[in-house]
Amino acid sequence: MTPVEASPRETYGKTLVELGRENPNIVVLDADLSRSTMTQYFAREFPDRFFDCGLAEQNMIGIAAGLAACGKTVFASTFAVFAPGRCYDQIRMCLAQPHLNVKIVSTHAGITVGEDGSSHQAIEDLALATTFPGFTVISPADSVETDRVIRAAAANPGPFYIRICRPKVPNIYPPDYRFEIGKATVVRPGSHIALIATGVMVHYCMKAAEILAADGVDCRVVNISTIKPLDEAAIIQAARETGAVVTAEDHLDRGGLGDAVARTLLLSCPVPFSSVGMKDAYAKSGRPDELVKKYGLAPEDLAREVRRTLAKKSLRV
Repeated sequence: MTPVEASPRETYGKTLVELGRENPNIVVLDADLSRSTMTQYFAREFPDRFFDCGLAEQNMIGIAAGLAACGKTVFASTFAVFAPGRCYDQIRMCLAQPHLNVKIVSTHAGITVGEDGSSHQAIEDLALATTFPGFTVISPADSVETDRVIRAAAANPGPFYIRICRPKVPNIYPPDYRFEIGKATVVRPGSHIALIATGVMVHYCMKAAEILAADGVDCRVVNISTIKPLDEAAIIQAARETGAVVTAEDHLDRGGLGDAVARTLLLSCPVPFSSVGMKDAYAKSGRPDELVKKYGLAPEDLAREVRRTLAKKSLRV
């Protein structure tokens, strides 16, 4: 059966409304992009609890900090290229250091933004966000997980960075899926190698695993939605049980998931390892499917990298 495609950002907007009905203490901020981030749904139902800060992301973070300091649970949204990119210092000083209860939910992350081009393709945001002490950093894989992540963020105090893609993606999880902060999930079992992914790349890894299965390669797919705190135990288990690991992310291949997994393996369970992500360059403008192929993130590219890494596994003494 073909998985149902759904929009994580649409889910984000609708989940905010449901949370707003349950908790009058929730307020939402946006930076003139509510029709794209889908916070417009919250704005329509709770106009007195929604604040459009205009094209002033840095100021939005300051306002979010003030509201949180007054006891509010704050969701602040814009595109990922603007937060944390444009307001890194404000996030550091106003949110991270005082450890305030603000949830930055940034949409349009990665090269799957597509035609908007390199100016709007956030491929550095995970590297930036994970450097903030005390921050929880999450990149949900589909709409079902997005709903659970937003609910978990609302229920847990402290600053969050949540990364959401622009396009619709196939739902990987069933409606009864239970998300837990800091816990990875195995979305496809396998014993030969582990493909560890985050965000939009999880469903590409599922497709890669199907390609590999046709060649007799039993590929495990692990979703690491919480980049920080990282589920090191799940990574070590996958490495020990399969003997090789490849990571995949719609982000630079440095500073994000790949580096975090590599560090864990180096310290605790060295195995043949490779990472798939954007290399040291920005992408062009184009359709998401074109860009994914051009920059080596397509299922066929993932399958090719898995085969290379398996070859290293067979050479181990």
